[in-house]
Amino acid sequence: MSTSHIIPKGGFGTTGLLLLLPPPLFWAGNFIVGRAMHEAVPPFALSMWRWIIAFLLLLPFAAPAMRRDLPRYWQHRWTILGVSLSGVFSFNTLIYLGLRTTTAANALLLNSFIPILVVLFGALFFGQVIRRVQVAGLLISLLGVLTIVLQGDWYRLASFSFAKGDLIIFCAMISWAFYTLWLRKIPAGIDRIGLMGTQMALALLVLVPCSLWEHSTGAAVQWSAQVAGALAYLGIFPSVVAYLLYNFAVARLGAAQAGLSIHLIPVFGVLLAVLFLGEQVHPYHVLGIAAIACGLGCASPPCWPRP
Repeated sequence: MSTSHIIPKGGFGTTGLLLLLPPPLFWAGNFIVGRAMHEAVPPFALSMWRWIIAFLLLLPFAAPAMRRDLPRYWQHRWTILGVSLSGVFSFNTLIYLGLRTTTAANALLLNSFIPILVVLFGALFFGQVIRRVQVAGLLISLLGVLTIVLQGDWYRLASFSFAKGDLIIFCAMISWAFYTLWLRKIPAGIDRIGLMGTQMALALLVLVPCSLWEHSTGAAVQWSAQVAGALAYLGIFPSVVAYLLYNFAVARLGAAQAGLSIHLIPVFGVLLAVLFLGEQVHPYHVLGIAAIACGLGCASPPCWPRP
């Protein structure tokens, strides 16, 4: 199943929005579920079962492309190994590890640095040019994220404390930034569904022994209907659907523009809290969401050429 027809070339329009909006929504749910399951499911096991489910679901669709593109995988083997270990193995496992010892607010604050890291590392290591309007968009969007995380009270920033898990979360953010940039180096002609299946397979080669080691230390999964439902969600939406759309977005829009969509995670986090936790929307939520939307618009205008 070729994906080249799904990734039209061009500017940031309706298709770009359809590619960029679902991933942060599903990944916001990933943070919520990861935090909720941190006592019932150890981090390596949570990541392993998530990707086993995702791989089994994707394999029937990915297998033909995986066989066809195998020579091209070998041609780009180091880049593909890099995206597999950074985006599928390291990022998620580090998130689940960090969520055991840090708060959701801290995780959201650190998560908001991903677009900045993508632009910074792109300029430092990949020769990408930073445009002034891109910097302006990043800063405006970051202000929106901080407005939400700090609940509109900027004095909170002075007393904002960090737990030991925050360093782990920040390492996950670095991992995702490199994942985004390495994805851009993989030719668009390589089928993205097959590529995603290959990434999952390579990550599982590392995750399975890590999970077995974890189990040998006495950290076992506390199986229940709630745990099974959580794993099903993680295996379908944040893993298969979100990753494929993000792959398409990077191929179509570029790493910096696609990485900017990460700023939408706290926005969707607020919406999910309203829907499922009964929390209220406050003025700082509206201001933060408006700033994020403005930053996205500044950083991804339709006139930009693809880098």
